[in-house]
Amino acid sequence: MIISIASGKGGTGKTTIAVNLALSIDNAQFIDCDVEEPNAHIFLKPCISSGKKATIPVPEVDEAKCTYCGKCRDVCAYHAIAVLPASDSKKGSILIFPHLCHGCGACSSLCPQKAIKEVDKEIGAIEIGARGNMQFIHGRLNIGEAMSPPLIRQVREYIDVARTVIVDAPPGTSCPVVASVRGSDFCILVTEPTPFGLNDLILAVEVLRKLKISFGVVINRADLGNNQTEEYCRQENIPVLMRIPFKKEIAMAYSKGEPIIEAFPEYRADFIQLYEQILGSISAKKEEHGKLG
Repeated sequence: MIISIASGKGGTGKTTIAVNLALSIDNAQFIDCDVEEPNAHIFLKPCISSGKKATIPVPEVDEAKCTYCGKCRDVCAYHAIAVLPASDSKKGSILIFPHLCHGCGACSSLCPQKAIKEVDKEIGAIEIGARGNMQFIHGRLNIGEAMSPPLIRQVREYIDVARTVIVDAPPGTSCPVVASVRGSDFCILVTEPTPFGLNDLILAVEVLRKLKISFGVVINRADLGNNQTEEYCRQENIPVLMRIPFKKEIAMAYSKGEPIIEAFPEYRADFIQLYEQILGSISAKKEEHGKLG
């Protein structure tokens, strides 16, 4: 079972929920897909046992074979190739923009002259470790890299469905989030009761509905702001799975890299209940699909 944790905006407490949920259940696997700024390790403090470089294939052109026909440019959906055709006064030229390349391989496959081969470009690293019986995997995107989804997809290759997989997604609603939550059995949307929080929650809900992923909401710092988030969830029939109050003591524990359930053990029961609600929602959906089938 894969449970992803996402949020329409940063700073809502998404990683806090992911970490404490993972610590509250047995046989968990934690996947940190926030590869641009991974921070779950600060709270989980895993023992890293192995790692590997993450790469994507990018084109390399043999200009001795290239006729500058422009076929590679035409098939590239991401505008990562520019071709200047030859003229009577000068030789042609071809430019590759590796930061735009998604490594799809279309240019090398469709080049009429077989003048393009793919070479590996390092984009980051994947680290694997454990905390007790919890497996931990995260990715680190190299500074200056423009795209994180290729690394996120490689991190997700380590998903072990024999465990309960907790995926900590990046904030926002763009491509990295879609790459992180796709294929989840359930997604927790973490928000806060503020106008900005509600605006970005609405965007995140639209994304998950497009992806057809079941979801519920956790409201962090629930006793601040206003009740518009609660009202929105009622109107949209979105379950509010948990409410975490604003407490100075929780913020202080967070600042020291200490999970909530370790600083305040009484919260463990709340996160276990959160997990059980998710199990119930997944089971109900399977039963419904079984009846429809």
